[in-house]
Amino acid sequence: MAAAVPDYEECDAPPSVLIVDDSVVARAVMARAIDGAGRFIVAGAVSDAHAAQAFLAKHRVDVIVLDIEMPGIDGLTALPDLIAASRGARVLIVSSACADGAATTIQALALGAADTLVKPEVGAFAGRFAGLLNEKIDRLVQVDEVVAPRTPAAATVPGDDFDIVAIGASTGGIHALSSLLRSLPAEFRLPVLITQHLPESFMPYFAAQVAVLAGRPCEVAEDHARIRPGRILIAPGRAHLRCVSMGDGAAVRLSTASSASGCLPSVDPMLESVAETFGDRALGVVLSGMGRDGVIGAAALAEAGGSLVVQDRASSVVWGMPGAVVTAGIADAILPPDEIGQLIARRRRPDRGRASC
Repeated sequence: MAAAVPDYEECDAPPSVLIVDDSVVARAVMARAIDGAGRFIVAGAVSDAHAAQAFLAKHRVDVIVLDIEMPGIDGLTALPDLIAASRGARVLIVSSACADGAATTIQALALGAADTLVKPEVGAFAGRFAGLLNEKIDRLVQVDEVVAPRTPAAATVPGDDFDIVAIGASTGGIHALSSLLRSLPAEFRLPVLITQHLPESFMPYFAAQVAVLAGRPCEVAEDHARIRPGRILIAPGRAHLRCVSMGDGAAVRLSTASSASGCLPSVDPMLESVAETFGDRALGVVLSGMGRDGVIGAAALAEAGGSLVVQDRASSVVWGMPGAVVTAGIADAILPPDEIGQLIARRRRPDRGRASC
């Protein structure tokens, strides 16, 4: 049982963490590692999803560290309810199940987890794991240093104003992408390019998840692949996805050149090449993510006359990437993911006046 704790949201205290794990040893070791870092407070440590729900009914926390394999309700099943009960806490999955295959990780991220970390064997909890755990938590509680925007009304101008959709995302982006894609009807046929920050080994599972969510073919992009209607192409984990004109259409070119953000794959090369190839016939979308990857490419797309829509702050796990586009003054609309999907489905350009903060 968790000890009684104060409501940390009501006092001046470091970010608070709730640990949910059925292993007494794991709870103790993670609590010691988090407390030892001196940057966070362990608000509670409970053994199952029911206890977590009861705890969250009384206390606010910033981060939930959640195991997957637990008796009764498993972590993946409990995840959406815990997110709702926590009123906005970011969930870090820490589980050995994530080591068995990327499919579990992708499923957790699609359900709303902010990040994942492989839980080692009990004897290997010390040292590097403790550092990684605190690093992950630290990233999830960082405050985005951007001005909260006023969300403008969605598109009002009718017409077939774009021929391709290019989407960039990072931390929290898979859940946002899931919501966006579910809003697209089966008859939507424009090609979609996606750059999501993930390791290369995750990409086949991610593509399969996207195909199910979108109800259309989705593949990890290969060099020289043609960009065709009704098809989704995803940047591989080992290279940037760029597109080039082929005279009778467009095709993919993969690149490993360094990017300004240091990411591989990076959203910037995708958006820059979309600007070069499609110009004002392109729509760029920037979803939840840490850092500023995508803002350079977004600027190139805006300069070419293309449209830019970003995820709103309230629905983002991390508002770094979309916030950077807003701060640059080049976002045409700032919307939650499902409304971005509805906007794309109407195949309408946002109001041409840039969104204001």
